[in-house]
Amino acid sequence: MPPIITEERERLAPAIEELERVFATQTRAVVTARGLTRTYGKGDATVHALRDVDIDITEGRLTAIMGPSGSGKSTLMHILAGLDQPTGGRVSIDGVEITRLKEKKLTQLRRDKIGFIFQSFNLLATLTADENIVLPLSLARRRADETWRRTVIDAIGISDRLTHRPAELSGGQQQRVAVARALITRPAVLFADEPTGNLDSRTGGEVLDLLRRSVDEFGQTVIMVTHDANAASIADRVVFLKDGRIELDEDRMTRDHIYDTIKNLEVPR
Repeated sequence: MPPIITEERERLAPAIEELERVFATQTRAVVTARGLTRTYGKGDATVHALRDVDIDITEGRLTAIMGPSGSGKSTLMHILAGLDQPTGGRVSIDGVEITRLKEKKLTQLRRDKIGFIFQSFNLLATLTADENIVLPLSLARRRADETWRRTVIDAIGISDRLTHRPAELSGGQQQRVAVARALITRPAVLFADEPTGNLDSRTGGEVLDLLRRSVDEFGQTVIMVTHDANAASIADRVVFLKDGRIELDEDRMTRDHIYDTIKNLEVPR
């Protein structure tokens, strides 16, 4: 190889390596599912909640899962998060297949690799906001990284309310604490189940901004189940389910486009 070409390749090598690293990060699947099925009941009463679903959730992106009532979106989230077992198929989180894990190992994996945000906040009434935030670490008998703890607290913007208990916080403040609790362990993936369902539009918007920031600033991977087109419009990707199957899988969409898509999905086949 001519010396000038060799020298040019050597000069560009660091930039090429950096581009390869960024590309690998952007395309790595943190959660993968193959052939997921979930049925309830038997015989004529059988309900097919999921039907042969394949999905990959890419690292560092916010994915919204939507669909009409009964489409299977909540069932899919529960199985991806290890809260329910599929009738068939497999799920892996951060390279670990979870569908065959024993309960003790599955509990440990959820504690170490998964963050949860629920519609009902699920804060412990006897603990302060600060104690609720670090609760996952306390249960794991791990000390909080003080720099990360302060970063998360600064991000949620309630530094002056850390000594207050949930009953002394507004709904929006409680959900902010729930977001911080989900982020404190730096999970491989954060699941948000209707995170704005109990909030007014302004407060819900603030919580959505937090989720978006967690992706953009901290590189967090977020899977959000929602029926709200406005909430889904902040996502990098929107997955629509109908009758237990993925009907549509799109990159970022506007609120109106999402709303129209949901209306079309609600029309019987």
